[in-house]
Amino acid sequence: RIREKGKDTIPEQPYLYETDVEISLIGGSCRSPIESFWNGSSAMYILQKATHNEESDSMEESRTDDAVYTPELLPKESPGPLALSVGRAKQLISLYTMVQNPNMTCLGISDLGVLPPLWVRCDGSDPQHTCWIGAEPLKARNKVTGLNIYMVSCDGPTADKTRFANLEELKKEHKIRHHSSVVTTKGFAQYELIAAAAIEDTIAESESNIYVDITWNGVEKILETPPLVSAATLNIALESGDPRSPVFQLYRELQFLLALAEGLKTGVTEWPEPSESESALKLVQEFLTDLKKKLDGDCVSGNKSEGEKIKCDTAAVDSCIKSLFGERGDLDFTEQLWCKMKGVSSYQELIDCFTLVIKSLELGEIQPWIHQGSSSCLSQLIQQSYHGRMEDVPLSDITPIRMLLEIGLEKMKKDYVSFFIGKSRSSLLFQDYFISTSVDLQEQVHRVQKLHHMLEIMVSCTGLLQFRHENLFPLTQICMQYYRENPLNEKHVFQLPIRPALVKKFYQNDNPEIWKVEISSGHGQKEVKTTWQVSTNAPVEHGTANNSGLFSDSTVNGSSEERLYFITTTQCSQVQFT
Repeated sequence: RIREKGKDTIPEQPYLYETDVEISLIGGSCRSPIESFWNGSSAMYILQKATHNEESDSMEESRTDDAVYTPELLPKESPGPLALSVGRAKQLISLYTMVQNPNMTCLGISDLGVLPPLWVRCDGSDPQHTCWIGAEPLKARNKVTGLNIYMVSCDGPTADKTRFANLEELKKEHKIRHHSSVVTTKGFAQYELIAAAAIEDTIAESESNIYVDITWNGVEKILETPPLVSAATLNIALESGDPRSPVFQLYRELQFLLALAEGLKTGVTEWPEPSESESALKLVQEFLTDLKKKLDGDCVSGNKSEGEKIKCDTAAVDSCIKSLFGERGDLDFTEQLWCKMKGVSSYQELIDCFTLVIKSLELGEIQPWIHQGSSSCLSQLIQQSYHGRMEDVPLSDITPIRMLLEIGLEKMKKDYVSFFIGKSRSSLLFQDYFISTSVDLQEQVHRVQKLHHMLEIMVSCTGLLQFRHENLFPLTQICMQYYRENPLNEKHVFQLPIRPALVKKFYQNDNPEIWKVEISSGHGQKEVKTTWQVSTNAPVEHGTANNSGLFSDSTVNGSSEERLYFITTTQCSQVQFT
């Protein structure tokens, strides 16, 4: 019944079976609670101990038989996943097996079809510390021919490596259990390359991380370092706004742009705190004075040129980023003005700044140059001033905010494009999407946010992993392809296939976050596997504390700061119906 209801939409809430079991149908696109030890991508049933309340208890007391009742939606409030006893889990797996067995004609079930795999949370109360039991149908032409039964046990955390398995013993046990003479081994290791530590005095930790997944064939010993002939994938999840980032000042500039966009939308603008140094109004006055002197031929040769001044202000970046984020020397008048006005601290100061600029244009005191194709309101006024005729622009309501947003948007677009075209030498394939002016200002700002997130990723890979163009180019294409089709998502994990040698120096002397060996025999539907794994995070959400990345308090084998690992073993057995 749950399967039928889930054909159109996956149920949001679990269903109650008998008095003690919750059944959830998890979609293939959803995050799987068993993903750390099972690679299936289809929908599945997750069974766990029911969370009772007074209402459900009274309803259960009124029921008189043990059949599968009409599913009742359970309360949304839940203390978290609860596990069933191992005995109860085995009983449920047996029921599932019988229902799937086409030879069980006595059940009176005709043409049931193939049910999704079923997994039961276990409380580890048996000697093997079983934490999951699963059943996966084996199919041939939409008919069930048998089942794979999985037993997953978990132990730890421990830093005592004498509790780790011996590879030869694992292979021997697999051969005996499955009556096989030949086995193959496949290794998997995950190393954390760059983990963003929590900022001091804050509760929330950044979810930024860069890690590498490595797979190889022919494992020779437990916890061996992957060989260089392995296949590797770099995984990058990066949140913008880390104060330690070389482009943090550019991020702050973007935040002001977002504040202006929000003010344009809601009518309420959050202005920056007044600068302790010079005010935006004073900076604009000095800027206009310098331009007037240049027009009068009064420029002092000893002073920095405006282009040189603005180079230092383009992103206010430190020396580390100068080699990464090329400062543009071709900023036009409106872009230079944005650099002076991005510190404006009130609506009145904003009006005063634009009043000065417009007055200077009207009086012909300045004749600034602007980039061809610039379409902001201020750029249009500047073009009109060339001919001595300027339309009257009332500096009231949201007009000044819109004018500042427009020039900031144009300037920042050129900044990002300059990096992606100049430094990562990325193709112009998607450039039009990110800098298009055919969409409204809010969408343009959203696309600039995407550009900044991509920049943060490129800067991290360049500065921290020493990536060069041949690695940056495909990564840029992957990011651009994703953001052309999806909204901003800083939790998305971007994946880049790489050679292990590229990042080996970052992990060769480090402990893995996950290390796994898969022992297999047989082919096709006859294939069976035994998996042994250690991980720094608990592989289950129930029954075991999640002691992520801990170190042991005592020394083990004379070594201090040994990594604590959870040990997970997955054994497979087959039930054949035909």
